[in-house]
Amino acid sequence: MAEKQVMIFALDDSDHSYYALEWTLDHFFPSPSTSNFKFIIVHAKPNPTSVVALAGPGTTDMFTLVETDIKRAAQKTIDKSKELCKTKGVTNVLCEILEGDARNVICEAVERHHASILAMGSHGYGAFKRAVLGSVSDYCSHHAHCSVMIVKKPKLKN
Repeated sequence: MAEKQVMIFALDDSDHSYYALEWTLDHFFPSPSTSNFKFIIVHAKPNPTSVVALAGPGTTDMFTLVETDIKRAAQKTIDKSKELCKTKGVTNVLCEILEGDARNVICEAVERHHASILAMGSHGYGAFKRAVLGSVSDYCSHHAHCSVMIVKKPKLKN
């Protein structure tokens, strides 16, 4: 039997990301036992030094608290994604929590795992907000060396 292709799902702790994960599971793993993909979920957690931007007495204690909080939040995000996978019958999932800028971490994971597809959600920012904050999905669509699927959460009509 041929080796399965690798699909990486880039996860953050947003409703958009969980929607995209559910959509991806529904459309690519309707019958998990016959899926053509090895499924890897990648979550990028920020480096504590990027969050703690101060120096002086007590900085080490603050750094430790922030680092612990970041690790706890990252594990909670991965646990939630594993639970969603499990409810969809997808149990053979590799999950990675990687430290660093999400754009770089995701593109590096694509390279390391020789992924043929990268799936991710989109926050749906407008042009101004995207220009100010930067868009992980936009960056990955231009820099990941594989096909990139960006799943957008439908906007509710008023």
